[in-house]
Amino acid sequence: MKQFSVAPNADASRWLVKLEDVAPEDSFTSKDEAIRAAEELARENQPSRVLILDQQHQIIEERQY
Repeated sequence: MKQFSVAPNADASRWLVKLEDVAPEDSFTSKDEAIRAAEELARENQPSRVLILDQQHQIIEERQY
C-alpha cells in the first residue's frame, strides 16, 4: 500500500505532498489544494492511504483508497 502525506513546510507557508514521506511530490499554497492532489494520487495508485499531518508532523486524519 502506498502512503501519501500532506504536511506544512517548516515555516507553514506551503503544504507539501510526499510519497512514502520521502522527497516532496509537489507543494501548494493551501492545505485544501494539497489534500485534493494527494487524494487524486491515492486514487490513481490504489490501494493507498493519505495522512494529513499538523505542524508537529502528528497525524490528524487518515484516509484510505
